[in-house]
Amino acid sequence: MDQPTEPLEGAPLIAPSTTDHPMYDAVAEACRSVYDPEIPVNIFELGLIYTIDISPENDVRVIMTLTAPGCPVAGDMPGWVAEAIEPLPGVRKVDVELTWEPPWGMEMMSDEARLELGFM
Repeated sequence: MDQPTEPLEGAPLIAPSTTDHPMYDAVAEACRSVYDPEIPVNIFELGLIYTIDISPENDVRVIMTLTAPGCPVAGDMPGWVAEAIEPLPGVRKVDVELTWEPPWGMEMMSDEARLELGFM
């Protein structure tokens, strides 16, 4: 009998990024050029970019979230992220996926974002 597939104990809720890919820094920097219109901090430092996965063929898959499901730009922001990444040299294809799991929390912000927003 097959057991229901539940995440393994201790398995990360957020898939790891391909940080060792030569294009990772450029893709992360492109994500830093996108801002939530209501918060003066880029979405990368806010912790909204959960995963940057880059295949050996340079297909880029981004898994991201928003600060809240009712965010007024929910329909637009994944497109903004794709538009920021697509022009990078070598990128073959970009896929941006929106997720609500795990839900975003203020603890996901970088120290820079916390400082900028006056939380430190």
